[in-house]
Amino acid sequence: MDGAAWPQVRGDLSSTRWGAAAFLNNLEAACTTISQSEWSVRWTNIGDAHRLLGDTNLEKGNLDEAAEDWLCALTALEVARRLACENSSGSAGVSGTINAVIQKFGALKQNIERIQVKCCDHCEIPAYYLPAGDRTSSAPAILCISTEEETATILLGRLLPVVTDRGMSVLVVAHDDLSDARRSQSDMFLSCCMDYLSTRSDVDATRIGVYGDGLSAALATDLAAFDGRVAAAVCDGGLWNLARMLASVDWLTRTADAPDEEVVSPVACECSGN
Repeated sequence: MDGAAWPQVRGDLSSTRWGAAAFLNNLEAACTTISQSEWSVRWTNIGDAHRLLGDTNLEKGNLDEAAEDWLCALTALEVARRLACENSSGSAGVSGTINAVIQKFGALKQNIERIQVKCCDHCEIPAYYLPAGDRTSSAPAILCISTEEETATILLGRLLPVVTDRGMSVLVVAHDDLSDARRSQSDMFLSCCMDYLSTRSDVDATRIGVYGDGLSAALATDLAAFDGRVAAAVCDGGLWNLARMLASVDWLTRTADAPDEEVVSPVACECSGN
């Protein structure tokens, strides 16, 4: 790992998320001076630095600090994964690190359950369940369906920095585990996931939402129409891919002009989090 990444890990989760958002919002300008693959390497280094800092804090017994470091790592690694998505080997390496960080975080917090949701005909759907922090009372829950390009593990890594300690439960399933079935069967499988959430004592059955990303936006829409227990639906049809494509086309076809004066980099984002 590049030792230069170490000075970039002084911020907390809030500043890390701010830095990631600022970078992605200025991605086109950033890529005029440094290639997208190089940015992916830099963000991977930042994620690795956060991960190792979390390991160090764990050894020192600083459990809360370790957990936050690993959430920072997941945030940086998600940026790296998006930038490396066209490079299968690079993306696979980042995905493996994301999986390792999730295992560390889950073992520390003991709150990530790997479950099998039972459906009819002896069919089961593998899923992750992340309960709300307080299990003594019922909380709202969200059924999250990954994009067609990612596993449930990758989606969980993307969600953890956002939903941890937010007072809600999350059930994560993979698009590929549903897409091979007919549309009616997909609705039925997802309704079984709703059954699972509705019967948990720590879930408020009147406040269950569904989130679908990419092609799974259609599955989320269908479930909302099919199952009256869905209280809310967020259907993201892949705006990230569209925005990136439009930015790339504009960058390649426009006439040369002066570069932006300010290019947001991971270094600047991390160091200015105070």
